[in-house]
Amino acid sequence: MRKQLMAALCGAVLLAGGCSTADEDPPAASSTGGAEVATLQTGTPTPAASATTPQDERPRERLDDTPEDQKERLKPYTKCLTEHGVDITKRRSDGTGADGISEAGKACEHLMPLPPWEFDPANPEAKDFARDVVKCLKGKGVRYVEVGADGTGWAFGGKNNDSESISKGLKYSPACEREVAAKRK
Repeated sequence: MRKQLMAALCGAVLLAGGCSTADEDPPAASSTGGAEVATLQTGTPTPAASATTPQDERPRERLDDTPEDQKERLKPYTKCLTEHGVDITKRRSDGTGADGISEAGKACEHLMPLPPWEFDPANPEAKDFARDVVKCLKGKGVRYVEVGADGTGWAFGGKNNDSESISKGLKYSPACEREVAAKRK
């Protein structure tokens, strides 16, 4: 019933000529007080009206990134940090990173690359991806490997820190990641 009502309403509007296309100019009101016809056309959207957020603008790492790709993708972020007074070549006294990065980090956060989509907690399929990679690794002989605590990664070695599982896991992870990603496309 609702569909029939909407179809009849749309048909009546079209027959009355109350719609315009993007190529037509909207009718102007006459100087004698003629009525204007309302349209859904609002003009050209402005960039401010865009639905993008800083998160949408952030670059995203890829599973097939080379170290050079990663370095290139980080350049805008490190440049921003430098512009905000962070000397990225200096280490903090605890050896973990550059001094003053917290304030600059907030200002430059929109340039920090996001993880590959397969590892992103925002991806509803990330946990399935991790489970499939663990299955692949076990198929390649990694004895002690399990899905990580966050559900989007994996851990090697088990409670014993089995060195063979760790080295095989590190060796075969990139291949399993690509293999699983290819099957999901």
